[in-house]
Amino acid sequence: MKKGERDDPKRTAERIRQQVVRYTPSVEAYILEFVVWNLDPNERARAYITSASALVEEAKVELRTGNLMQASNKTWEACVLAIKAHAVARGGLMLESLDDLWLHKDEVANELGVWVTKAFLMADSVYKNYYEATRMDVTVALCEVERLVKTIREVVK
Repeated sequence: MKKGERDDPKRTAERIRQQVVRYTPSVEAYILEFVVWNLDPNERARAYITSASALVEEAKVELRTGNLMQASNKTWEACVLAIKAHAVARGGLMLESLDDLWLHKDEVANELGVWVTKAFLMADSVYKNYYEATRMDVTVALCEVERLVKTIREVVK
């Protein structure tokens, strides 16, 4: 684009959407990144884990009302924020891509146990396959992510 030209709003929106998909699971998570960016690491970790806990509760409501798509999305977002909270709490790391997230998940699993990998993969599966996931699939993933969030909450304290 040349100086002085206006960008097409649809192109701008698409570029933003691509950034969101590349770095975070949702627009809300993307916005959270801006909110917590300048916080000290302890505050940032607490913000992530508090948001993860809230998402677990929201996912439970969505599951009870039969909205499996939203329950799946919120389960995955809670999982992502829990892993980010751990990264910040354990060394001030900012996970800036989904690749970073997947790699740090292994660090969490090494510390807390292989169940972390299972919880992560279940959350990822129901998120990516929400249209095929059954109520049982989402329920099991949510239970495991809730365990992950509670366990990492203890790390963040």
